[in-house]
Amino acid sequence: MPPCGAQRGANPQQRDTPGAARITHELQRRWHICAVHTHRVGRLRRPSDLRTGIRAARAASTVNRERNGAGMAAKKKLGEYREKRDFAKTREPGGTRRIGAAARKRYVVQKHAARRLHFDLRLEIDGVFKSWAVTKGPSLDPADKRLAVEVEDHPLEYGDFEGTIPAGEYGGGTVQIWDRGYWESTGRRTPARALAAGHLDFVLAGERLSGAWTLVRLKHDRTRSKRTNWLLIKRDDAYARRDGAAADAATSIASGRTLAAIAAGRGRAPTPFMTQHARPRRRAAPLPDFVPPQLCKLVDRPPAGAGWLHEIKFDGYRMQLRVADGEVRLSTRKGLDWTARFPAIARRAARLPDAIVDGEIVALDAEGAPDFAALQAALSEERTDALVFFAFDLLYERGADLRAEALEARKARLAALLPGGGRGDVLRYVEHFASGGEAVLASACRLALEGIVSKRRDAPYVSGRGASWTKAKCRAGHEVVIGGWATTGGAFRSLLVGVHRGAQFVYVGRVGTGYSGAKLERLLPRLAKAAAKSSPFTGANAPRANSNVHWTRPVLVAEIEFAGWTGDGMVRQAAFKGLREDKPAREVTAERPAPPARTPLKRPVGDAVPLSHGEKVLWPATDATPAFTKRALADYYAAVAPQLLAHVAGRPCSLVRAPDGIDGEQFFQRHAMRGTSSLIELVTVRGDRKPYLQIDRPEGLVALAQIAAVELHPWNCEPRAPEVPGRLVFDLDPGPDVPFDAVIEGALALRERLAALGLVPFCKTTGGKGLHVVTPLAPAPDRTLDWATAKAFARAVCLALAADEPERYVVSMAKSKRAGRIFLDYLRNDRTATAVAPWSPRARPGATVSMPLTWRQVKPGLDPHAFTIASVPALLKRSSAWRDYAESGRRLDRAIARLGG
Repeated sequence: MPPCGAQRGANPQQRDTPGAARITHELQRRWHICAVHTHRVGRLRRPSDLRTGIRAARAASTVNRERNGAGMAAKKKLGEYREKRDFAKTREPGGTRRIGAAARKRYVVQKHAARRLHFDLRLEIDGVFKSWAVTKGPSLDPADKRLAVEVEDHPLEYGDFEGTIPAGEYGGGTVQIWDRGYWESTGRRTPARALAAGHLDFVLAGERLSGAWTLVRLKHDRTRSKRTNWLLIKRDDAYARRDGAAADAATSIASGRTLAAIAAGRGRAPTPFMTQHARPRRRAAPLPDFVPPQLCKLVDRPPAGAGWLHEIKFDGYRMQLRVADGEVRLSTRKGLDWTARFPAIARRAARLPDAIVDGEIVALDAEGAPDFAALQAALSEERTDALVFFAFDLLYERGADLRAEALEARKARLAALLPGGGRGDVLRYVEHFASGGEAVLASACRLALEGIVSKRRDAPYVSGRGASWTKAKCRAGHEVVIGGWATTGGAFRSLLVGVHRGAQFVYVGRVGTGYSGAKLERLLPRLAKAAAKSSPFTGANAPRANSNVHWTRPVLVAEIEFAGWTGDGMVRQAAFKGLREDKPAREVTAERPAPPARTPLKRPVGDAVPLSHGEKVLWPATDATPAFTKRALADYYAAVAPQLLAHVAGRPCSLVRAPDGIDGEQFFQRHAMRGTSSLIELVTVRGDRKPYLQIDRPEGLVALAQIAAVELHPWNCEPRAPEVPGRLVFDLDPGPDVPFDAVIEGALALRERLAALGLVPFCKTTGGKGLHVVTPLAPAPDRTLDWATAKAFARAVCLALAADEPERYVVSMAKSKRAGRIFLDYLRNDRTATAVAPWSPRARPGATVSMPLTWRQVKPGLDPHAFTIASVPALLKRSSAWRDYAESGRRLDRAIARLGG
């Protein structure tokens, strides 16, 4: 097996983002390059021999005795608790109230400001709360081993206690309900026996704590304490965090109060948790026969913000697992019963309680990565024992319909249902990442996976396609319908494929690669069986009949991988992956990603990125303008994001940063630095090993405000093509004694010359004393346009204008020659040169902006200082400046020919 981390054909277009290396390591660790941790259930459903049956009967008898005696045992266990308290003085519960049983074991964490501030972890076991005092509070970092001192058992009603224990009483101080929820033991022993053995593995599903944890008793207590000391350790899973932060939340989960408010007796009382059994118990919900699956919306970038969980996107067959009284059914996304095809998975799932689990059946290659072709071969040859069911959602369990619960709660229950296990299990839990989606996507692409699925963590399960599940792909994949095939000399050459668009079956191109001998052996008989006499395609672009084309009925669905769509709707460089049997041909339509700006966000863009010290002043007040803060900069970036991104996205971008405001130290940042937000892309360019910054999405712009990036200077290349000039920028930089009206005249003169050469010029302010004239370029068909050519052309235009009016213009950079004249700066048109972006703020008094203009605005009286981060957002609504920029690119080779003529 290749070493974990081998990059198998990673997408060269996918760039790493900050945090991607850590996420990639996690993917490799969890997947053995790609395979999620395996899980198993050790419970035996059907004893197969007498001794197994006797053991099961004895175990059941033991459980029943423990349950029946729990009430009496609890009273005995609370003796130490009651001895230590004077209930005439303290408001703590006396342990006399009977707490109703719950379907799941409960836990509570209480923040306790006693002689020393600590946190009390309490797990419901055998009718009481087993309790530990955790000195520094729980840590989400698996590397942290927090001391947990075992204390006396507490009554279950203590889980609802929030208040102040009087000074002088045992534990005197204020108690806050910091977290609460449910827990499950994940070991083979009962919790009581696990504690007796000194090692308890468990899963929490709370409001602040989730995932897998371990309590380990210390064998040698160097402090010789009378107490029993344990270590509380977070296990390494999707809920782990390397910064360890967990105990920083200051408010009660039950009342919203701080410790100070509780001590002062202010605020509302805590909502009950342990005593909520007084409400009528919910009847067991019937087990649905089949639940139509929830589907994903395709986006070209994953959504940002803390409201999303990100999972690996599998390359297999979506399947619903239903277990009822030990009987298993595996259904396709359309409800077809495929249980007989996957006997090993069905046998394994029979150990589960009544449940409905959503997941995907996948074949793994030798490196542990999903392999769709291998899945097809396994189904065709009926060798499916090695296939794996990856479980990512739980819709029903033990009489409870969970679809209305939040995704995070459903996944916590699913993790508890499938705890622990070995690598060879055919039923595995899908872990997720709460990190930035961009970093997870970049890591998935580095490992040559298909992509990721992002899901709203607080959303219910809703059948059909909606906004709460999205998918972003590393490579373009699509289902298409086969309408025929082509041959050369009688031998198979390619498939002719289409998709449904309304009532039409539209041709989308040929699939000419990806056919191994084994694939063709399976494919050709299916094509012959579906053969037809006439073309199924409709529309003007349908292929014509000839002797080498053979038609089929549009009933076979193929999975393809391709480089993207052409302008006229054809697939580019398509490769065959296999036939699909789980999706009707009629449902196959063209699937195009939504633009990232339309990706659903839980909050507005300006609020989706954490912003610290938003009140920090970056632009001090002037006589004409107020002060502008970091929050004002973030709001501005959010407001102009669609316009600004059109000129920044896909290009390396340098920043001017002013951490202490524009009057403090400023620095020019070209490359990524440690701590760069995962919302900002990284891109490497030829000749430089250090990655450059690239801003491709609105959240990335707002993240720039957090680091006080007050100016954006992108390359002038084609998007995602650093070697190809995408525009020319002419900078008119006046000497100190040149009036601005003269700069306006220079811009108009330059416009006239460029238009005469067949180019379409645009104008913008620089945010200072000059103007930029910008002309977009169209790529040359032979791709011969390079930076040297672009720079030489720009220089020739400037030289010609300066030669005609030498008293007004100069091309020399020497300041001594600029007196009374305008410097025509053509040097922005080089490979690594930059120019301030349209709509970028400037590090100048008043927070001026480099503002795009219409040519009607470029006239005497124009005030460039009128465009600021305060005024520009409102101007956007009524300005038509640069609206036709994207359609105005012209070929430079033709302009060069005219210049030479």
